[in-house]
Amino acid sequence: MLGRIGFVWGSIGVIGLLLVSVVRLSNIALEFFLYPAHVWHWVALVVWVMFMAYTEGYKGFQRAFSPRVAARLVWLQKNPKLWLVALAPLYAMGFIYASKKRLIISYSILIMVLIFILIAVNLPQPWRPIMDAGVVVGLLWGATTTGWHVLSAMRDETHLVSPDLPRSASQHP
Repeated sequence: MLGRIGFVWGSIGVIGLLLVSVVRLSNIALEFFLYPAHVWHWVALVVWVMFMAYTEGYKGFQRAFSPRVAARLVWLQKNPKLWLVALAPLYAMGFIYASKKRLIISYSILIMVLIFILIAVNLPQPWRPIMDAGVVVGLLWGATTTGWHVLSAMRDETHLVSPDLPRSASQHP
């Protein structure tokens, strides 16, 4: 039962975090239509959205993050620990109880995202909405593929990628 709670809580937490970000950034992205846009703004919007769909959505989420979240949640379901269940969303995203490599990657990406946020909030109109439109597409893709991978993992209880656990996890069933 504890494992199932961790699986569900981790799934809802990760997907919820992504969807909350989509909603918040969508409001800013839609501001693009409130300002007069030149042709180069429209070109930038289309190119940026396509770039973010491919790099963030497909490469980042669909091919790496989402399958790993599902793999980590499958492991948690089979090996529940109270503290990991309580922190299941952080665990699923690789911020705790992960290999050294996964921790470095997860925190590096977090720092990079925070730097991009600091840059984005200072962009003038219409460049901030353009940037946020691409991020919204990537995050929505990510929430969708994470949901898909989690549902697949629930159905099959298997995963195709490593959950990137710490070495000590192999010593404890």
